[in-house]
Amino acid sequence: MELNEALQQLETLQKKMYAYNTALSSLYLDSVTTAPGDTAEGRGVAMGILAGESQKLMTDPSVGNLLEFLSAHSQELTFSQKRQTEELKRDYDQLTRIPADEYMEYTMLTNEASDVWHKAKETDDFELFRPVLEKLVEFNKKFAGYYDSTKKPYDALLNEYERGTDMEYLDRFFGTVREKLVPLIHAVGQAPQIDDSFLHRHYPIEAQKKFSDYLMEVLGLDRNHCTIGETEHPFTLEFNNQDVRITTNYMENNVTSSMYSVIHEGGHAKYELGIRDDLQYTRLAGGVSMGVHESQSRFYENLIGRSRPFIEAIFPKMQEFFPEQLSDVTAEQMYRAVNRVEPSLIRTEADELTYCLHVMIRYEIEKQLIGGTLAVKDIPAVWNRLYEEYLGVKVPNDREGCLQDSHWSGGSFGYFPSYALGSAYGAQMLRNMEQDMDVWGPVSRGDLTGISAWLKEKIHQYGSLLEPADVIKNACGEFDPTVYTDYLTDKYTELYLKR
Repeated sequence: MELNEALQQLETLQKKMYAYNTALSSLYLDSVTTAPGDTAEGRGVAMGILAGESQKLMTDPSVGNLLEFLSAHSQELTFSQKRQTEELKRDYDQLTRIPADEYMEYTMLTNEASDVWHKAKETDDFELFRPVLEKLVEFNKKFAGYYDSTKKPYDALLNEYERGTDMEYLDRFFGTVREKLVPLIHAVGQAPQIDDSFLHRHYPIEAQKKFSDYLMEVLGLDRNHCTIGETEHPFTLEFNNQDVRITTNYMENNVTSSMYSVIHEGGHAKYELGIRDDLQYTRLAGGVSMGVHESQSRFYENLIGRSRPFIEAIFPKMQEFFPEQLSDVTAEQMYRAVNRVEPSLIRTEADELTYCLHVMIRYEIEKQLIGGTLAVKDIPAVWNRLYEEYLGVKVPNDREGCLQDSHWSGGSFGYFPSYALGSAYGAQMLRNMEQDMDVWGPVSRGDLTGISAWLKEKIHQYGSLLEPADVIKNACGEFDPTVYTDYLTDKYTELYLKR
C-alpha cells in the first residue's frame, strides 16, 4: 500500500464515522427536544442499527491493517496525521474488544433509559428507573474491562472522560478541596445572608428567551452556527465547528437558572466553534476531555458570568428585559445575589462555593456502584444521607434527589468529577490570563472578545490534537488545585466575611 492511498483511506474512514455520529446525535437531539413522548421504541431500533454499523465500520480488520500501516510509517506523517492514527488505534483496540451484539444492545438500552428517566423524574418514581439503571451499571462494569482490564473498573471509566485520572488522584484532589473549603462554607453559613428574593419574582418566559438571545450575543455566539433550544436538562451538542446546538430550561420564578445555563452551555459551544478547520471530520475534532470542556463552560459561567464587572456591564440590559422585576434593584445587589451561598438540593442550581460537594456525592456513589459495594436499590438512601451529611439539607423526594441528573441514563459513569476538575482548571486559567492581558477592563464594558481569543489560542483551536495534560499545561502551567481554593476563599471572604 502506498502512503498517499493509506492517507486517503484514513480520511474516508473518518468522514464515514462523522456521518454515523451525526445521524446518532441528530436522533438524540430530536428525542429530547421535539419528539413526541412515546416514540423511544422506533428510534431505539434506528439508533441500534446505526451504532452497530458504526462499530462494524470501525472494527473491520481492514481498519486495523490501515492503522498498523500508518503507525509503521509514523515518521512520514504530519503531527496531525500521527495523532489521528494514535487516537483511532485506541478506539479500534477498544471497540474490537466489545462484542458487536453487546454494543448494539447497550446503545438501545441508553435510548430506552433516557425515555424511562424522563418519566421517572417527572413522576418521582425511582423504582421505575431502577431496573434499567441496574442494567446500565452492569454494562459499565463489563465495558470497563474491555476499556482497560489492567485498571480497576471505575478507574477505567474515569479514564474515558479525563485521560490520566484515577480514584487515587481524585481522592487527593477532593481531599484538598474539602480541607480548604469546608471551614469557609461553615464560616459563611454563620454570616448574615445575602438577599436574593428579587431573583424569584415572576419573570415571563418570553422575556427570558429574549434575554437568552442577548446573552448569546455577549458571548459572541453566531446564531448562524449556534442555536438554542429547550430541554429538561440543558446540554450542548456539537456536529462540527459550524454547527453547535445548546439548550436551556426556563423557570418563571428563577431568572438566573436559565441565565447561567445559557452562559455555561455557551462556554461549551465556544470551545467547539473555536476548533481549527483542518481538524474537522477527523478524530481530533471535539474537545480533548470532559474536564477541559467543563473548564470552559464553568469559566464563562462563574469566573466571568458571576464577576462584578460582568454583572455591572449587563445589568442595564437586564433591567430593560425585566423592568418591573428589577426597577428597585442595583447592579451591586444583583452581583451579590447571583453569588449567594446556600446549600441546596439541585447540582445545576448550586452556588459556586458549594458546587464541588454535589460532585463529591456523585463521585462517592459511583465509586461504590462500579466497585460493587453499593446496590442500585440503595442509591436513594445513600444519596439522602450524604446530602444531609455534607450539605446539611434533607432530600424531600427522589425527583430532587438521585433522579435529578440525566448522566446515568446515558451511561455516563465517571463523568461527574470532570465538573469539579473543570472548575479548578478554570481558576488557574484565569490567573494566567490576568498575567497576559487586561481581563476586567473589557469585561466591564461587556466585551469578551479578548477572553475568547486567549482561550482559543491556548485551548480551543487544538481540539483533541494534544493530550489533555498538554492542553492543561498550555493554559494552566503546572496544575495546582489551591489556586482554585484561594480564588473561592478570596471571593467569598469579601462577599460574606468583610461586610
